[in-house]
Amino acid sequence: MSRSARRIPTVNLSHYRSGTPDERARFVQVFGDALKEFGFVTVEGHGVDDALIRRTYTDVERFFQLPESTKTRYAVPERPGQRGFMAFGQEHAKNRKVGDMKEFWHVGRELPAGHPYLEDYGANVWPEEVPTFRTNTLTLYRELDDAATVMLQALADYLGIARNTFSDMTVDGNSVLRLIHYPPLKDRFIPGGVRAAEHEDINFITLLCEGTSGGLELLTRDGEWIPVDTLRGQIVVDSGDMLSRVMNGVIPSTTHRVVNPPSTEQDTVRYSMPFFVHPYSDCVLKPLPQTETPDNPARHPPITADAFLKQRLRELGFLK
Repeated sequence: MSRSARRIPTVNLSHYRSGTPDERARFVQVFGDALKEFGFVTVEGHGVDDALIRRTYTDVERFFQLPESTKTRYAVPERPGQRGFMAFGQEHAKNRKVGDMKEFWHVGRELPAGHPYLEDYGANVWPEEVPTFRTNTLTLYRELDDAATVMLQALADYLGIARNTFSDMTVDGNSVLRLIHYPPLKDRFIPGGVRAAEHEDINFITLLCEGTSGGLELLTRDGEWIPVDTLRGQIVVDSGDMLSRVMNGVIPSTTHRVVNPPSTEQDTVRYSMPFFVHPYSDCVLKPLPQTETPDNPARHPPITADAFLKQRLRELGFLK
């Protein structure tokens, strides 16, 4: 296969949930191998309702069409980059100063009063101008959270460790659903900017519902940028920095980006909805014992998920 023809593998999560032993084993092998080689894998049969995704995209579009003065009312300055609205160009990739050409909204986990993580995570805010926004985004959050739990269990099976090793780390985790609006470049442009500069995700794994247009690319282990295109009904999954730390680099975090439209004809609005799966705040990120060998000693000292998140938020320009 030529380099230009390379594509990430596609698997069907229903084969792991309810397939035959052979189907289950094939899913585990292909899923794990894909994350190891590409850091990305395409998942079908994930159980997330297609109609719910459509409804949520409709709500997202309605919100981002509101006047700037209305949208900024929902910024949460005490939790920048964690809840509510973030304005165009405010986020930049690590080691860059130019902001990404996007604006977005974060929905976090809903926790009951008195929960020990409530003060740490913060409460969600909701746009009153889009009445169905809360119901649709929280339902999508729960369905993506459920699918992620199953995928993390499959990953543990791939590694031959206790099935709940990773999924237990994400119980009541600080996961966020990000709702992103990339305006056409002809409408809003930052000199030297791109829609999303090359970066690695902070978290364990990311589940990305298909975007409304293309542009996502990943950097392969041998330095080639390849497109990541998804069809309706597919979710792209990628591995992040927190998983890489726990895996001691055995499954690395993969660099990816969203490139600018290549022509004026393709300069259209783009929406996407990544779900960033995070551990709970005081989960200690340290290499699993079986990943440490004489040839691969521990690459990083232990750190809590909350401390690591805050470190990265500072690098992205959210925290001082």
